[in-house]
Amino acid sequence: TVSLFFNHPVFPHHSLTERTVQLMQTILLQHATDAYGVSSDFLIQDGIIAKRAPAGTLQDAADVVIPAKGLTIFPGLFDMHVHLRDPGFTQKEDILTGAAAALAGGVTDVACMPNTKPTIDTPETVQYILDKAAPTGVKVHPIGCITNGMKGESLCDYPALMQAGICAISDDGRPVENAEQMRLALEQARDLHLPVISHCEDLSIIHGGIVNKGAVSEQLQVQGMDRASEDYITAREIILAGSVHGSIHIAHVSTKGSVEIVRLAKREGIAVTCETCPHYFLLTEEKVLSKDADYRMSPPLRTEEDRKAVLEGVLDGTIDCIVTDHAPHTPEEKSDFYHAPNGVIGMETSLAATLTLYHQNLLTLPDIVRLMADRPREILHLPKQTLEAGAPANLTLVDLNKEWIVDPNKLHSKARNAVFKQMQFRGKAVLTMTDGVIRYRDND
Repeated sequence: TVSLFFNHPVFPHHSLTERTVQLMQTILLQHATDAYGVSSDFLIQDGIIAKRAPAGTLQDAADVVIPAKGLTIFPGLFDMHVHLRDPGFTQKEDILTGAAAALAGGVTDVACMPNTKPTIDTPETVQYILDKAAPTGVKVHPIGCITNGMKGESLCDYPALMQAGICAISDDGRPVENAEQMRLALEQARDLHLPVISHCEDLSIIHGGIVNKGAVSEQLQVQGMDRASEDYITAREIILAGSVHGSIHIAHVSTKGSVEIVRLAKREGIAVTCETCPHYFLLTEEKVLSKDADYRMSPPLRTEEDRKAVLEGVLDGTIDCIVTDHAPHTPEEKSDFYHAPNGVIGMETSLAATLTLYHQNLLTLPDIVRLMADRPREILHLPKQTLEAGAPANLTLVDLNKEWIVDPNKLHSKARNAVFKQMQFRGKAVLTMTDGVIRYRDND
């Protein structure tokens, strides 16, 4: 039974039998090396790390023994910016397939954005998401709307949404256009200790643009998205947060200007944090010259100068987190470069892409744990995931040297709009466990 279970690329967590779960309850990981270079044995029982001891010293009987020599053990990664499209757009993705994609990327927790249908602005929608996510093994943390229906007109009932289980608020996909409404939201959120996340793009400046405004948009003869749209709203949100002595988290930073604005604000003591995605520090706008809509997202891929600035922000700590902005769309929607919706998928490739910086000796493994596991949880006021005895057994084993090519047809998402398609990476999650149950194991 165990052998057959392991042969599935993603364990069918919504149909696990009680017998299978029982077989998975006692697991011994042998010779797993953590991000600090310490090799240990881990005994997993009843959903927790029961024992951690020097490698080769645990001989406890276990239902499953996994030789992990040569593999690196990470605490479960946390992607704090994903779009699961559920409810309302399940032809693109749903909570089950989104969870499968997360597990295949070593991600055990996600925070999902509220631009669903209906939007996440009522306790009932929050409960729907939590109920559907419960059997997947992935902890899905809903993000509620700042304004009702994301219309920018009236603020949501934040205490009711918090009671239901949201972890933050955002009108992701659009900023709150009325600055006074945003200021009031920041003020209320401050009093509730509720994180606020802003998608910083002024839609009036973008004005129908589909790629970064500059040489590439001119070459393609299409409307460009001026960087001022991001820089302006980034500055506005920081000013508003500072005015109420509140805090703000800036989503998917992509421009040199935004990095510099956040860096200065941090120096001035303003409570601002921010995130970026791997495509912003690895790719540039040159990709869209192919007229392939899989390279279109909001904000767009920028210039080489922007890419270097974002990378510098990651390396010097200005940027707090690496996320994906996982945004699935159907192949039909993405088939027309000029009219396709913006968005790319990335949960299965984010760790591998970030490990590029490790192999280039730019980031250490503890840096990656901080960027992809610790800081997201800290920003959202969630408990830190550790690998010590007594902690929940939420972890991933990574082969740092496994070379693989991203084939969109082999990914676990419903969507195929993978921004790193056909790229070769070195490093891959090969086993993911949540609550002591192995949810994903690489076929190789």
